[in-house]
Amino acid sequence: LYFVQEYMPAGMVGLLVAAMFAATMSSMDSGLNRNSGIFVKNFYEPIVRKGAASEKELVTVSKITSAVFGIAIILIAQFINSLKGLSLFETMMYVGALIGFPMTIPAFLGFFIKKTPDWAGWGTLVVGGFVSYYVGFVVNAEMVSSIFGLEELTSREWSDVKVAIGLIAHITLTGGFFILSTLFYKPLTEKRQADVDKFFGNLSTPLVAESAEQKVLDNKQREMLGKLIAVAGVGIMLMALLTNPMWGRLVFILCGVIVGGVGVLLVKAVDDGGKQAKAVTES
Repeated sequence: LYFVQEYMPAGMVGLLVAAMFAATMSSMDSGLNRNSGIFVKNFYEPIVRKGAASEKELVTVSKITSAVFGIAIILIAQFINSLKGLSLFETMMYVGALIGFPMTIPAFLGFFIKKTPDWAGWGTLVVGGFVSYYVGFVVNAEMVSSIFGLEELTSREWSDVKVAIGLIAHITLTGGFFILSTLFYKPLTEKRQADVDKFFGNLSTPLVAESAEQKVLDNKQREMLGKLIAVAGVGIMLMALLTNPMWGRLVFILCGVIVGGVGVLLVKAVDDGGKQAKAVTES
């Protein structure tokens, strides 16, 4: 940001901020939709409504769930912003070690340890939540120093040690809970076993999409995305009208040409065979 503000032409800061928001939203909306879909299809529909919900109801619940998750993320971001003593790097390390890692453990171990009860996944997440709370809010530098006979830890040393303690605790306690859940495994019902076999069968089956319908969908995406990017490229080139020296105007023109060129290439990448397939399917 400092480099762009000090050495790039006027208007480039706004373009940079727009790109940052676009990059954030492109991953944020897919994450919200994914989490909402997981909640609706794996909890609301089979447990709350027990298969009685209509598609319209599921879509409505999905929208509400996405909004709730979005508000929760905003509140968490505000809380993280209030932690003035933590840098952004330390915050991301804590989030990865204390929140992301316990969610990864059951998902990873589930590929190799299959004979676990159905509650092993969410039970492991609950245990991971307690472990993260204990490491994050109970364990402190003085406690660790007294146990291992260390000198007083600096803030930098403690931030690294805290992440390491969180990872070790989750590997041993959270992962250990998932492994111990195998002791409570009971043979599944025939219907449930068929669902489990289908799941692992889908995972081991390569995804090959060469159907005419898929080509039509790919062409629609290429054409739509290409046109949008081409329009964005033209908009960037119009920023050359801003009051800047000649080299600054040329920078905007160059950026617009690059962006617009990508859009044109996407439009040109539309497969004519896909168009013919579309005409065949419509006829």
